Amino acid sequence: MRPVDHVTPRLGLRENLPQFVLLVAVNALVGGMVGQERTVVPLLAEAEFGLASYSAMLTFIVAFGLTKAVVNYFAGTLADRFGRKPVLVAGWLAALPVPLLLMWAPTWEWVVIANILLGLNQGLTWSLTVIMKIDLVGPHRRGLAMGLNEAAGYGAVALAAWVTGAAATEFGLRPAPFLLGVAVGALGLGLSAVAVRETAGHVAEESRTHVRRDASLDAAVPARRVFALATWREPALSSASQAGLVNNLNEGAAWGLFPVLFVAGGLSTGRVGLLIAIAPAVWAIGQLVTGAVSDRIGRKWLIAAGQWTEAAGLVTIALGDGVAVWAAGSALFGAGTALAYPTLLAAVGDVAHPAWRGAAVGVYRFWRDIGFAVGAVLAGVLADAFGVATAIVVVAAVTAASGLDVAGRMYETRPPHARSGA
Repeated sequence: MRPVDHVTPRLGLRENLPQFVLLVAVNALVGGMVGQERTVVPLLAEAEFGLASYSAMLTFIVAFGLTKAVVNYFAGTLADRFGRKPVLVAGWLAALPVPLLLMWAPTWEWVVIANILLGLNQGLTWSLTVIMKIDLVGPHRRGLAMGLNEAAGYGAVALAAWVTGAAATEFGLRPAPFLLGVAVGALGLGLSAVAVRETAGHVAEESRTHVRRDASLDAAVPARRVFALATWREPALSSASQAGLVNNLNEGAAWGLFPVLFVAGGLSTGRVGLLIAIAPAVWAIGQLVTGAVSDRIGRKWLIAAGQWTEAAGLVTIALGDGVAVWAAGSALFGAGTALAYPTLLAAVGDVAHPAWRGAAVGVYRFWRDIGFAVGAVLAGVLADAFGVATAIVVVAAVTAASGLDVAGRMYETRPPHARSGA
């Protein structure tokens, strides 16, 4: 990894505000790319491709999750080795065919292929916007940075879910809703290639002044050891990886089953799109607060409380009936995710040394996004066997158990200087 600026970079949100804002905008586009699928693609499975099995229908989420997970792992390592910007641009190149494939796919297999490319796009671009923002702000405002990053991304998911649902109601499930993806891909590639600047110099500067929490976690950590630390050896990192996996397990189940549940309840595609948008909208707005709050009061209990709140929202949706109850459950689900999602990323950034932070974030995001595939398979099998509501209740129970693991295993990771308000 090579710094590109000859002037010593300064760390901090205010010091890097223009680039930080640009990266927030880029991540909003990343969210828009995946958000174009949230309402429409689950409905395409039966309406246009005749898939009656939930397990078959959710194969597109399995393909997306597995691809994104593997790419996340390598994205962090590649970013540490070759620099941030080239990897970001490569991610946007992978996005360009996605909406075209969704528009014109002749069989369901082409939708699955589109989601492999979407997983490649999301794994590279979302990983890099996360890593680059952490690079820019340094240790003092890491939670705020992650809150803003995730708020932009999931705010765009919500907006895209609503817009594509409305377009599908007016013009049909294809091709009109996916024109949004064409515009998003072109704009994301242009901004990343032309306006985004490399942040490798900021990593070098933070490494120079980094104070180690644990002398064994110094800069010279090989990739194999980073994987072990973030998976089972380091309590906070491994607990974060577990919680991240479960967070996206319930997200994958929600992505696949919520539209089907709401349509079965007699709602129009437009109304379904509005309901689907509630959770990521609350999630996005909440993260504007929760990331910064975690910088003040700590990470651990926000993560645990978030997972318990997610579980409550899932149960409300599964056992409820009608728009008002489903909207309340979606809001609870989004609020819980807002508590946990940016805080988990901040906790990983707290523990990892700047020299291998990109790799650690990659391992965390690998396990987190395996959750999409696990959630889709679990939800599909359970929904086929016992019905959609039962599948969602089981996912809620798994989410609540994950919160208990965080409460028991994770230590408080917020740096000491942050606790004192420095």
